[in-house]
Amino acid sequence: MRNVLAVGGVLLAMAAAAADKPVGITTQQPWLDVMHDGRLVRIQRDPDNFNQIEPDFALTSRPCPPYCLQPMQLAPGVETLGELELLDYLRRITLRDEGVLVLDSRDDEWLERSGIIPGAIHLPWTRLHPAQADAEAIAEILSLQFGAGRAGPLWNFENAKTLVFYCNGSWCGQSPTNIRQLLALGYPAHKLKWYRGGMQAWKSLGLTTVPVARR
Repeated sequence: MRNVLAVGGVLLAMAAAAADKPVGITTQQPWLDVMHDGRLVRIQRDPDNFNQIEPDFALTSRPCPPYCLQPMQLAPGVETLGELELLDYLRRITLRDEGVLVLDSRDDEWLERSGIIPGAIHLPWTRLHPAQADAEAIAEILSLQFGAGRAGPLWNFENAKTLVFYCNGSWCGQSPTNIRQLLALGYPAHKLKWYRGGMQAWKSLGLTTVPVARR
């Protein structure tokens, strides 16, 4: 019993020592201010040193299929991003770089439960899936949102935007499905980026999300 109490005392002392320590993004970058829906939002890590990931993303063993692990590289030329690279794209968007979009591919249900990364726009994976959306609706997204040009049945992606996709995590197939479909249409691989860690990794680092109102 004495040993147990001693160990408990050490753990409490360690916890007290760790409390209220600053939680920056990096040693040089404490936060990043980005534009989201016309307002400035500060992306930072939760300052509570004892903050824990929420239950929706604490599960380790979702059934596969459908929740199977994705490869580190989806396809040749498609870059896999970490958090710092994603933050750089969000910074570019805030600086009015119109050649970049960050896209949340998740279903509405997930968005309502966990929010969205500030600076991203919501485009459910179904809206780019030929089994879920008609060809003309997909073509409209390609031209009006992604900046692709069309001449009859052919697409010209010379002026198309760089697209950064994410979904729920390395076990989620929603954004990988969209990326593969765009590649099949001829979208240049170097203009497609993937944040593999997705919302699970984002939440595990205590990074800011913003709520999305129920439609």
